[in-house]
Amino acid sequence: MEANTQLNERRLADAWEELHSHANNGNPLLADSNRMAFADPEFLFRRETRGIRFQLEMLKPDLGQAQQGIESTVVVYGSARFAAPDEAAQQLADAQARGDTHLIAQAERAVRNARYYDQARQFARLVAEHSNRQPQANRIYICTGGGPGIMEAA
Repeated sequence: MEANTQLNERRLADAWEELHSHANNGNPLLADSNRMAFADPEFLFRRETRGIRFQLEMLKPDLGQAQQGIESTVVVYGSARFAAPDEAAQQLADAQARGDTHLIAQAERAVRNARYYDQARQFARLVAEHSNRQPQANRIYICTGGGPGIMEAA
């Protein structure tokens, strides 16, 4: 079954336009049982539709990746608080210059954890090098939560 991605069907187009015109004019949407579900924020944000919203959050990047020919990914998540080694070293130098023991302790922790930032970069490099040796259809791509920290490193 092929999905209909055309928004030129009158009912879909009207619902989409109504949603945007209300938003652009700053008008609240009135309750309307005839409104298409995707154009009804009051419906979409109900507790009962949480599962559907979650499915949409997964489907959106999946479709985008498929359009780009991406079939295989390695997902990398990690701490957003881990800094690159040079940034961590600078944090430590700044903390020591200020003489603040609390900041020094935080910066020392950042220096210790910076190795994980480097490991994420090394891992991503290994995946990329392996992937580049593969035919286009067999390539593997790194997918992250966006960063900062470990996700940025990968």
